[in-house]
Formats: sequence, structure tokens, C-alpha cells
Amino acid sequence: MNTLLRGGRVVDPKTGADRIADLLMSDGRIAAVGVDLIAPPGTAVVDVRGLIVGPGFVDLHSHVHSIAGQRLQAMDGVTTALDLEAGLMPVAEAMARAAADGRPLNYGFSASWAQARAFAHLDRVPVADFTASMDLLGNGEWQRSSSAPERTRWLGLLEGELAAGALGIGVLMGYAPRSDPDEYLALSRLAAAAHAPTFTHVRELIEADPATPIDGSEELVRAAAETGAAMHHCHVNSTSLRHIDRVLTLLDRSRAAGSRVTVEAYPYGAGSTAIGAFFLAPEKLRGLGITPSSLVLVDTGERIADEARLREVRAADPGATCIVTFLDEADPLDRAHLHRALAYPDSIVASDAMPVSWTSTTGTPTAYEQREWPLPPGGHTHPRTAGTFAKSLRLMVRESETWTWVEAFRRCSYLPARVLDEVSSAMRGKGHLAVGADADVVVIDPVTITDRATYADPTRPSQGVRQLYVHGIPVVHAGEIVTDAFPGRAIRGDA
Repeated sequence: MNTLLRGGRVVDPKTGADRIADLLMSDGRIAAVGVDLIAPPGTAVVDVRGLIVGPGFVDLHSHVHSIAGQRLQAMDGVTTALDLEAGLMPVAEAMARAAADGRPLNYGFSASWAQARAFAHLDRVPVADFTASMDLLGNGEWQRSSSAPERTRWLGLLEGELAAGALGIGVLMGYAPRSDPDEYLALSRLAAAAHAPTFTHVRELIEADPATPIDGSEELVRAAAETGAAMHHCHVNSTSLRHIDRVLTLLDRSRAAGSRVTVEAYPYGAGSTAIGAFFLAPEKLRGLGITPSSLVLVDTGERIADEARLREVRAADPGATCIVTFLDEADPLDRAHLHRALAYPDSIVASDAMPVSWTSTTGTPTAYEQREWPLPPGGHTHPRTAGTFAKSLRLMVRESETWTWVEAFRRCSYLPARVLDEVSSAMRGKGHLAVGADADVVVIDPVTITDRATYADPTRPSQGVRQLYVHGIPVVHAGEIVTDAFPGRAIRGDA
């Protein structure tokens, strides 16, 4: 299939080019970029004058794992959605399930440190399902330090997953923050030897809990320096809270010293996780600067009233998803914290997109998949699932002019793809518009691009993405989802 995008403002973050040009896609690749290109016979010609044409966004941190979730991300400009912070295990099963169901966007997974430890500690057989992973988060047994045989066992599992196509190791250290720091060094050495990155939700900062075995961000940069591994710091905005300046200065020193440290952020003052998470225990909230009323259950909308209710919910359903408000977006000082996380040099935009669920009349979640489009009403998720990239563009390009369009595509497309260059040759053709690159392309209206999802209505698609192509196949056309398009492919590691 050939498509010619005629007369758009073509932005390539690899070269810094920003010019009016045509872009020709052929057989899933960029075939030509230039002025007044001649369309081969049978080519679909799309007039994109007045619109921005750039490489589709690469999301390193997406937990949606569904057609419904990926369609929301497509409307947000994403062409590749990868679960690298948590990962799934077995990775071969996760890829096979996605391929069997069909996916609008490209997909891939890291090796799950948490699931590997649960198998080593509990003989809990890994299941390539995110809800099973959420249920695991409240189980304290996998969170403890490993014995020597247990460590050997889970390191072996991770090594096998890397050989099976995992895109690195996903490390939920924040959910097991009392585990032996030497274990983190061990998995970092494994990653370095395999030429694979790690993706870490760091353990608590020293400001949040002076009793932590090691400051979470400090642990990451020390491991990077000692092992030479490529270390990715997940959602620095939500783990650093109001200590973002101290953490970013730490990352600056690490990067200046030559360590391979990358960082991501998203533009929201609230996160989302399982209510049974270690750091949401009642006695831990003060260190985060929040109270039980900062927590809202996603599927029911219940705001947790007090510590007694929090303990009750954590005991009854530790895997229940909640929204956690950690910064007040209405407060100028807190908005400034979020802005600095996004504005930090080379900070990558990543969504931490959550699954979308629908609730039955009895109040229980009934489905995490929905092929109907538009999505039926009543879907539950965090608004970052639908709006992260459009909100980042609104805040950083349209409103504050902190980023140029070249810089926006560098942070949303080019830099995230480059995190994976060493582990996956399939990523080298993504995030830029060179001739021969993958035809993963987004076309944006620079005037109307904005997020529309809210905490009250989290599944409202973003607006302003006019066209979106995955391997040259339209997934969004004229601002609407193409409902029979499933061109997404697995992104595998080369190990």
C-alpha cells in the first residue's frame, strides 16, 4: 500500500529538519521525503497542508494490553506501546496473545522482575496477564530479600526471558523496597552482560522514608556507574514528588560522568496503582505528603475516608486499582514541579497508561477489552491512558513554548526509540523519518491538539491527531479510528 502525504510540515527529530514537504510511504517504509513528489499509480494521496507530520510516538511505559486501550493511545499519537516498567512473563506468551487478538499498535514487553521473584519465592507460575501482576503487588512474600538459591533462580528466569525476546528487565523496586540492594546490582550486571536496559520504578527516596535501605534514585545511578548497564528511571515525576530538583541534579551528575541513565515523566499530578502497594500502607502516606483521602478506587469511585477504611480495602482486595493524587495541579508550585520534570534535558514522555475496565450492574469489573468504537460509556482508567502525549504537547509546545516541534518529537518519538537500539534492531527504524525508516507516522493539527480525558471522564480520546499510520497502514484517518486496522507487530529483543 502506497500513501503520499502532500504538503505538510514535516518534522524529523533525528536531523532537526522542519520544512514543508511531501512524504511517501510504500510497503511499510518511508520511501521519499521531498517537494512535489510524484505519486506512483494507485497511491492514496492525503492533503496534510497546515498539519504537522512526524514519527509516531513511542511509549516505553504502557500497561493497556488491549485493543480498547491501544485505540485510545492511537488517538493520542502513539504508534508503539511497550510495557517495560512492569513487563509480563512469559514474554513469549504475552507476544503470542497480542498477536492472536490483533493490535492496532506495535507492542513489546520487558522481563518481569516481580513475577520472576514470585516464582522463585512462592512457586507462583507466571501468567502473562497484567491483572495477575496487580494482584501480586500486595503479596509481601515476593517482596522480601531472596535467599541465595532464590536469587539464582530468578536471575536464571530473567536471563531466559531476555533470550526469548524481552526488551530488557522491568524492575518494580518501589513495591519491594526492603529487599537487599545487592540484588539490584546483580540484576544490573545481568542486564549489562545481555546488552539490555533496565526500567525501574525506584524504591522510596530518603526524604519519604529515612529507614529505606538506600535512596531509590541514588540506587539507580550507583548501579549504572558500577555495572555499566543502561538504566531507565521510570516516571520521575511521581517517585520524586516535591523533591524533583534534588533528583534531577543527581541524574545530571550521573549522566555527566558518562553513565547510561535515561529518564521519563508524564504530565499529571496523580498516579495509579494497586491499593495494596507497599508504599500505600497507612503508616507510609505521611512520608509521601498525602492522606487516605488522596486515594480513589478506580472501579467504584470511592474516595478512601480514613486509615481504617484503607486497611480494610487493602486486606480485602489488594489488587484493586486506585488513583493516587500526589501533586495538586491547581497549585502553581506543584504545576512547576511537573513542568521541570518534563522540561529536564532529554526527559522522555511516557504515559504509564493503565488498563480500561467496564463495571457490571453489580459493581464488579467485567471486562478489560472492548472492540466497539467509540468506546461504550462507563470505562474506568487513569486519564493518562488517553491523554498523556496530547497534554504534553499542549503544555510544552502550545501554551508554554518550552519545546519546539522538533524537540517535542525528539522527546516523544526519537529518544524513547533510541533507548532500545542496542537490545532490538527492530527499533532502529522508529522515531525518525529517514528514507527506509518504518512508516510509523502521525499527522497532527498544531492548533487543536489537546487532551480531553479527565479523572471524571477518563476515556475521552484526545483531539488533533488527524492521521496515524503503523507500518504504513492507517489506524486513524481524518481524526477517527479505522476499526478494522490491526497492523501492530511485536517488537522483540535480539538476544
